[in-house]
Amino acid sequence: MKKIVALALALIMALALVACGDEPAPTPAPDDTAYNVVYLVNGNLGDKSFFDSAEAGLEALKAAGRIALTTIEMGGLDEDQPKWLETLYEVSESGEYDFVICGTYQMPDFLKEVATKYPDQKYIIFDDNTYVGVNENVLNLTYRQNDLGYVVGTFAACMTVDTTVSNINEEAVLGFVGGVDSPVINDFLIGFITGAQAVNPDVKVDVRYTNDYVDTAIAKEYGLSMINDNKCDIIWGVAGNAGNGAAEAALETGKAWFIGVDSDQELTFGEDLAALTLTSGLKNIGNSLIWFFDELDAGRTYWGTEVSLGLKEGGVGVVTDKNFAKYASAETVAAVEAAEAAVLDGTVVVPTAIGDNAGDIVALKATVQP
Repeated sequence: MKKIVALALALIMALALVACGDEPAPTPAPDDTAYNVVYLVNGNLGDKSFFDSAEAGLEALKAAGRIALTTIEMGGLDEDQPKWLETLYEVSESGEYDFVICGTYQMPDFLKEVATKYPDQKYIIFDDNTYVGVNENVLNLTYRQNDLGYVVGTFAACMTVDTTVSNINEEAVLGFVGGVDSPVINDFLIGFITGAQAVNPDVKVDVRYTNDYVDTAIAKEYGLSMINDNKCDIIWGVAGNAGNGAAEAALETGKAWFIGVDSDQELTFGEDLAALTLTSGLKNIGNSLIWFFDELDAGRTYWGTEVSLGLKEGGVGVVTDKNFAKYASAETVAAVEAAEAAVLDGTVVVPTAIGDNAGDIVALKATVQP
């Protein structure tokens, strides 16, 4: 009997080998209900910023069984850029992905080229609106920085008069170091001033622009002047890497604090600069990608357009742990929460510096300049 069973098993195995040849057994396909997504990182994970935020959101979707995810780290050096374009072509040509996701200001030229050649492939690019509407197969996700500015301005205006905190003087003077004097940067600013004035109509805001996003030296020079000449004790740096020069000025003088932007800069700074960063205004990339799939599953699509996400959609927010939790009084925390609630329920409609309904940012700056 054992011999018969053994012969039968041998026959079954032989038939299986004939049927399959030398090919390995196929990998089980993902759940048919899941979208197949590839995330192209024009850098590397571990940045504690945009790339990690996007990955966290996508991993949450994967854990929930909503997507199958492939993440490709392409490197972030200048010499890696040809690989960015090559990889975009490769994943598009493969036809295996429902959505190709990438982000940041470095990718739109590459994406436009490839999306034009693969009109049936769907692409999502976060934190960029360079070519909105050029390709009907591309969705641009951006972030309502005026909402963010309003909450940060509320926080800063409360903190700048709390003299129980070290480095805070009695003058209600804030600083804003922007990058290029442009609608996007001024959208942060108009919200910042509006939020600060909601707390204290007499607040002053020293506004200066580096006119680029890399010159930390000029930002430091501005920061030193703000602190030493105008008694500014909190500076919001909204100038990419250049803005970090204002944090260096705060450290050098020992008389001011810094607020970060886009990502949690307490995590990205070294110990000294992190220690004087009160909070950061966040663009929540991961939340925005989850929002996209929520909308998709509800039957709503936005291809060929820009969608700007604010507090309501979880697209922006502020860091409320670490130094915020350590230094913000109960009254300041309550004011920040009230500001967020007012934006969410529509009690406050934050003005914008973008588009046909743009507020007069020049006039507003003049009213608060020290």
